Amino acid sequence: MRTSVGHVPGTTRRESPFYAATIGLGRVAMRALALDLRVRGLAHLPRTGPVLLASNHVSFPDFLFVGRAALERGRHVRFLSRHDVWGSPLVARAMDAMGHVPVDRQAPAAAYLHARRLLRAGEAVCAFPEAGISWTWTVRSLMPGVAALARETGVPVVPVAVWGPQRLWSVDAAGAFAPPRWVRGLPVEVSLGEPVAVAPGADVTAATTDLGHRLTALLEELQRDPVHAPRPGEHAPWHPAHLGGQAPARPEVASLESLPRSAVPPTWGPLPVRGAGTAGPVEAPAEDVTG
Repeated sequence: MRTSVGHVPGTTRRESPFYAATIGLGRVAMRALALDLRVRGLAHLPRTGPVLLASNHVSFPDFLFVGRAALERGRHVRFLSRHDVWGSPLVARAMDAMGHVPVDRQAPAAAYLHARRLLRAGEAVCAFPEAGISWTWTVRSLMPGVAALARETGVPVVPVAVWGPQRLWSVDAAGAFAPPRWVRGLPVEVSLGEPVAVAPGADVTAATTDLGHRLTALLEELQRDPVHAPRPGEHAPWHPAHLGGQAPARPEVASLESLPRSAVPPTWGPLPVRGAGTAGPVEAPAEDVTG
């Protein structure tokens, strides 16, 4: 089903012109690349009120697709992003005007407090708790900040999986910055899971582990869909090793990744392979939101 974005209902603040310009540029880019953007589980994102999205991270433009999906529910998402994005004065002005949050991994408390203020103001906030792109295309170690924010504020967490844009612009097999690939017609999917509450007395590590399992289930449901499978004989470094791709496996990159000591190591996935090309159950028909 094709839909379009015009008036955005449920918005409580006057949006910056920078946000409208970013949305417009994103739509132009998606049309130029003829991307087939589909969204699953959109009804899990509330139209109003505070909500904390927690997304996996496979590419540099992940925010574009998560934000585009959220617009269909009338939400402008405030993203937690690497602080060095604010390095240019013009970019810094735009990011601040759009309400995004700079994250310095060496001093994360400021980002936590900023995100907390946004949630208490009723905003939709999105974090990428992997604290970087996963080289293996599986959900790697997660930072506990999402669980801590949800426990303190009582705001629901909506897990989000993104798959497909790693074929456009991401890291290489060694985790190094790779140039963009202008490939047309790729399938890109965003899947939103059921909202999760973190009780006031909950253990943050346990809640983060639960999030890891939920993200893995959402992600692998997308990865196992035949539309995303490599062609027979195709060299596919953009696809996970346990599903037949040539991405590095976790043991190959474990010694190369640099993560904060507070990161919760994965006890989730990869999930057992049920059969080559077997897709997991789909909770709802995907919506085409390319328009």
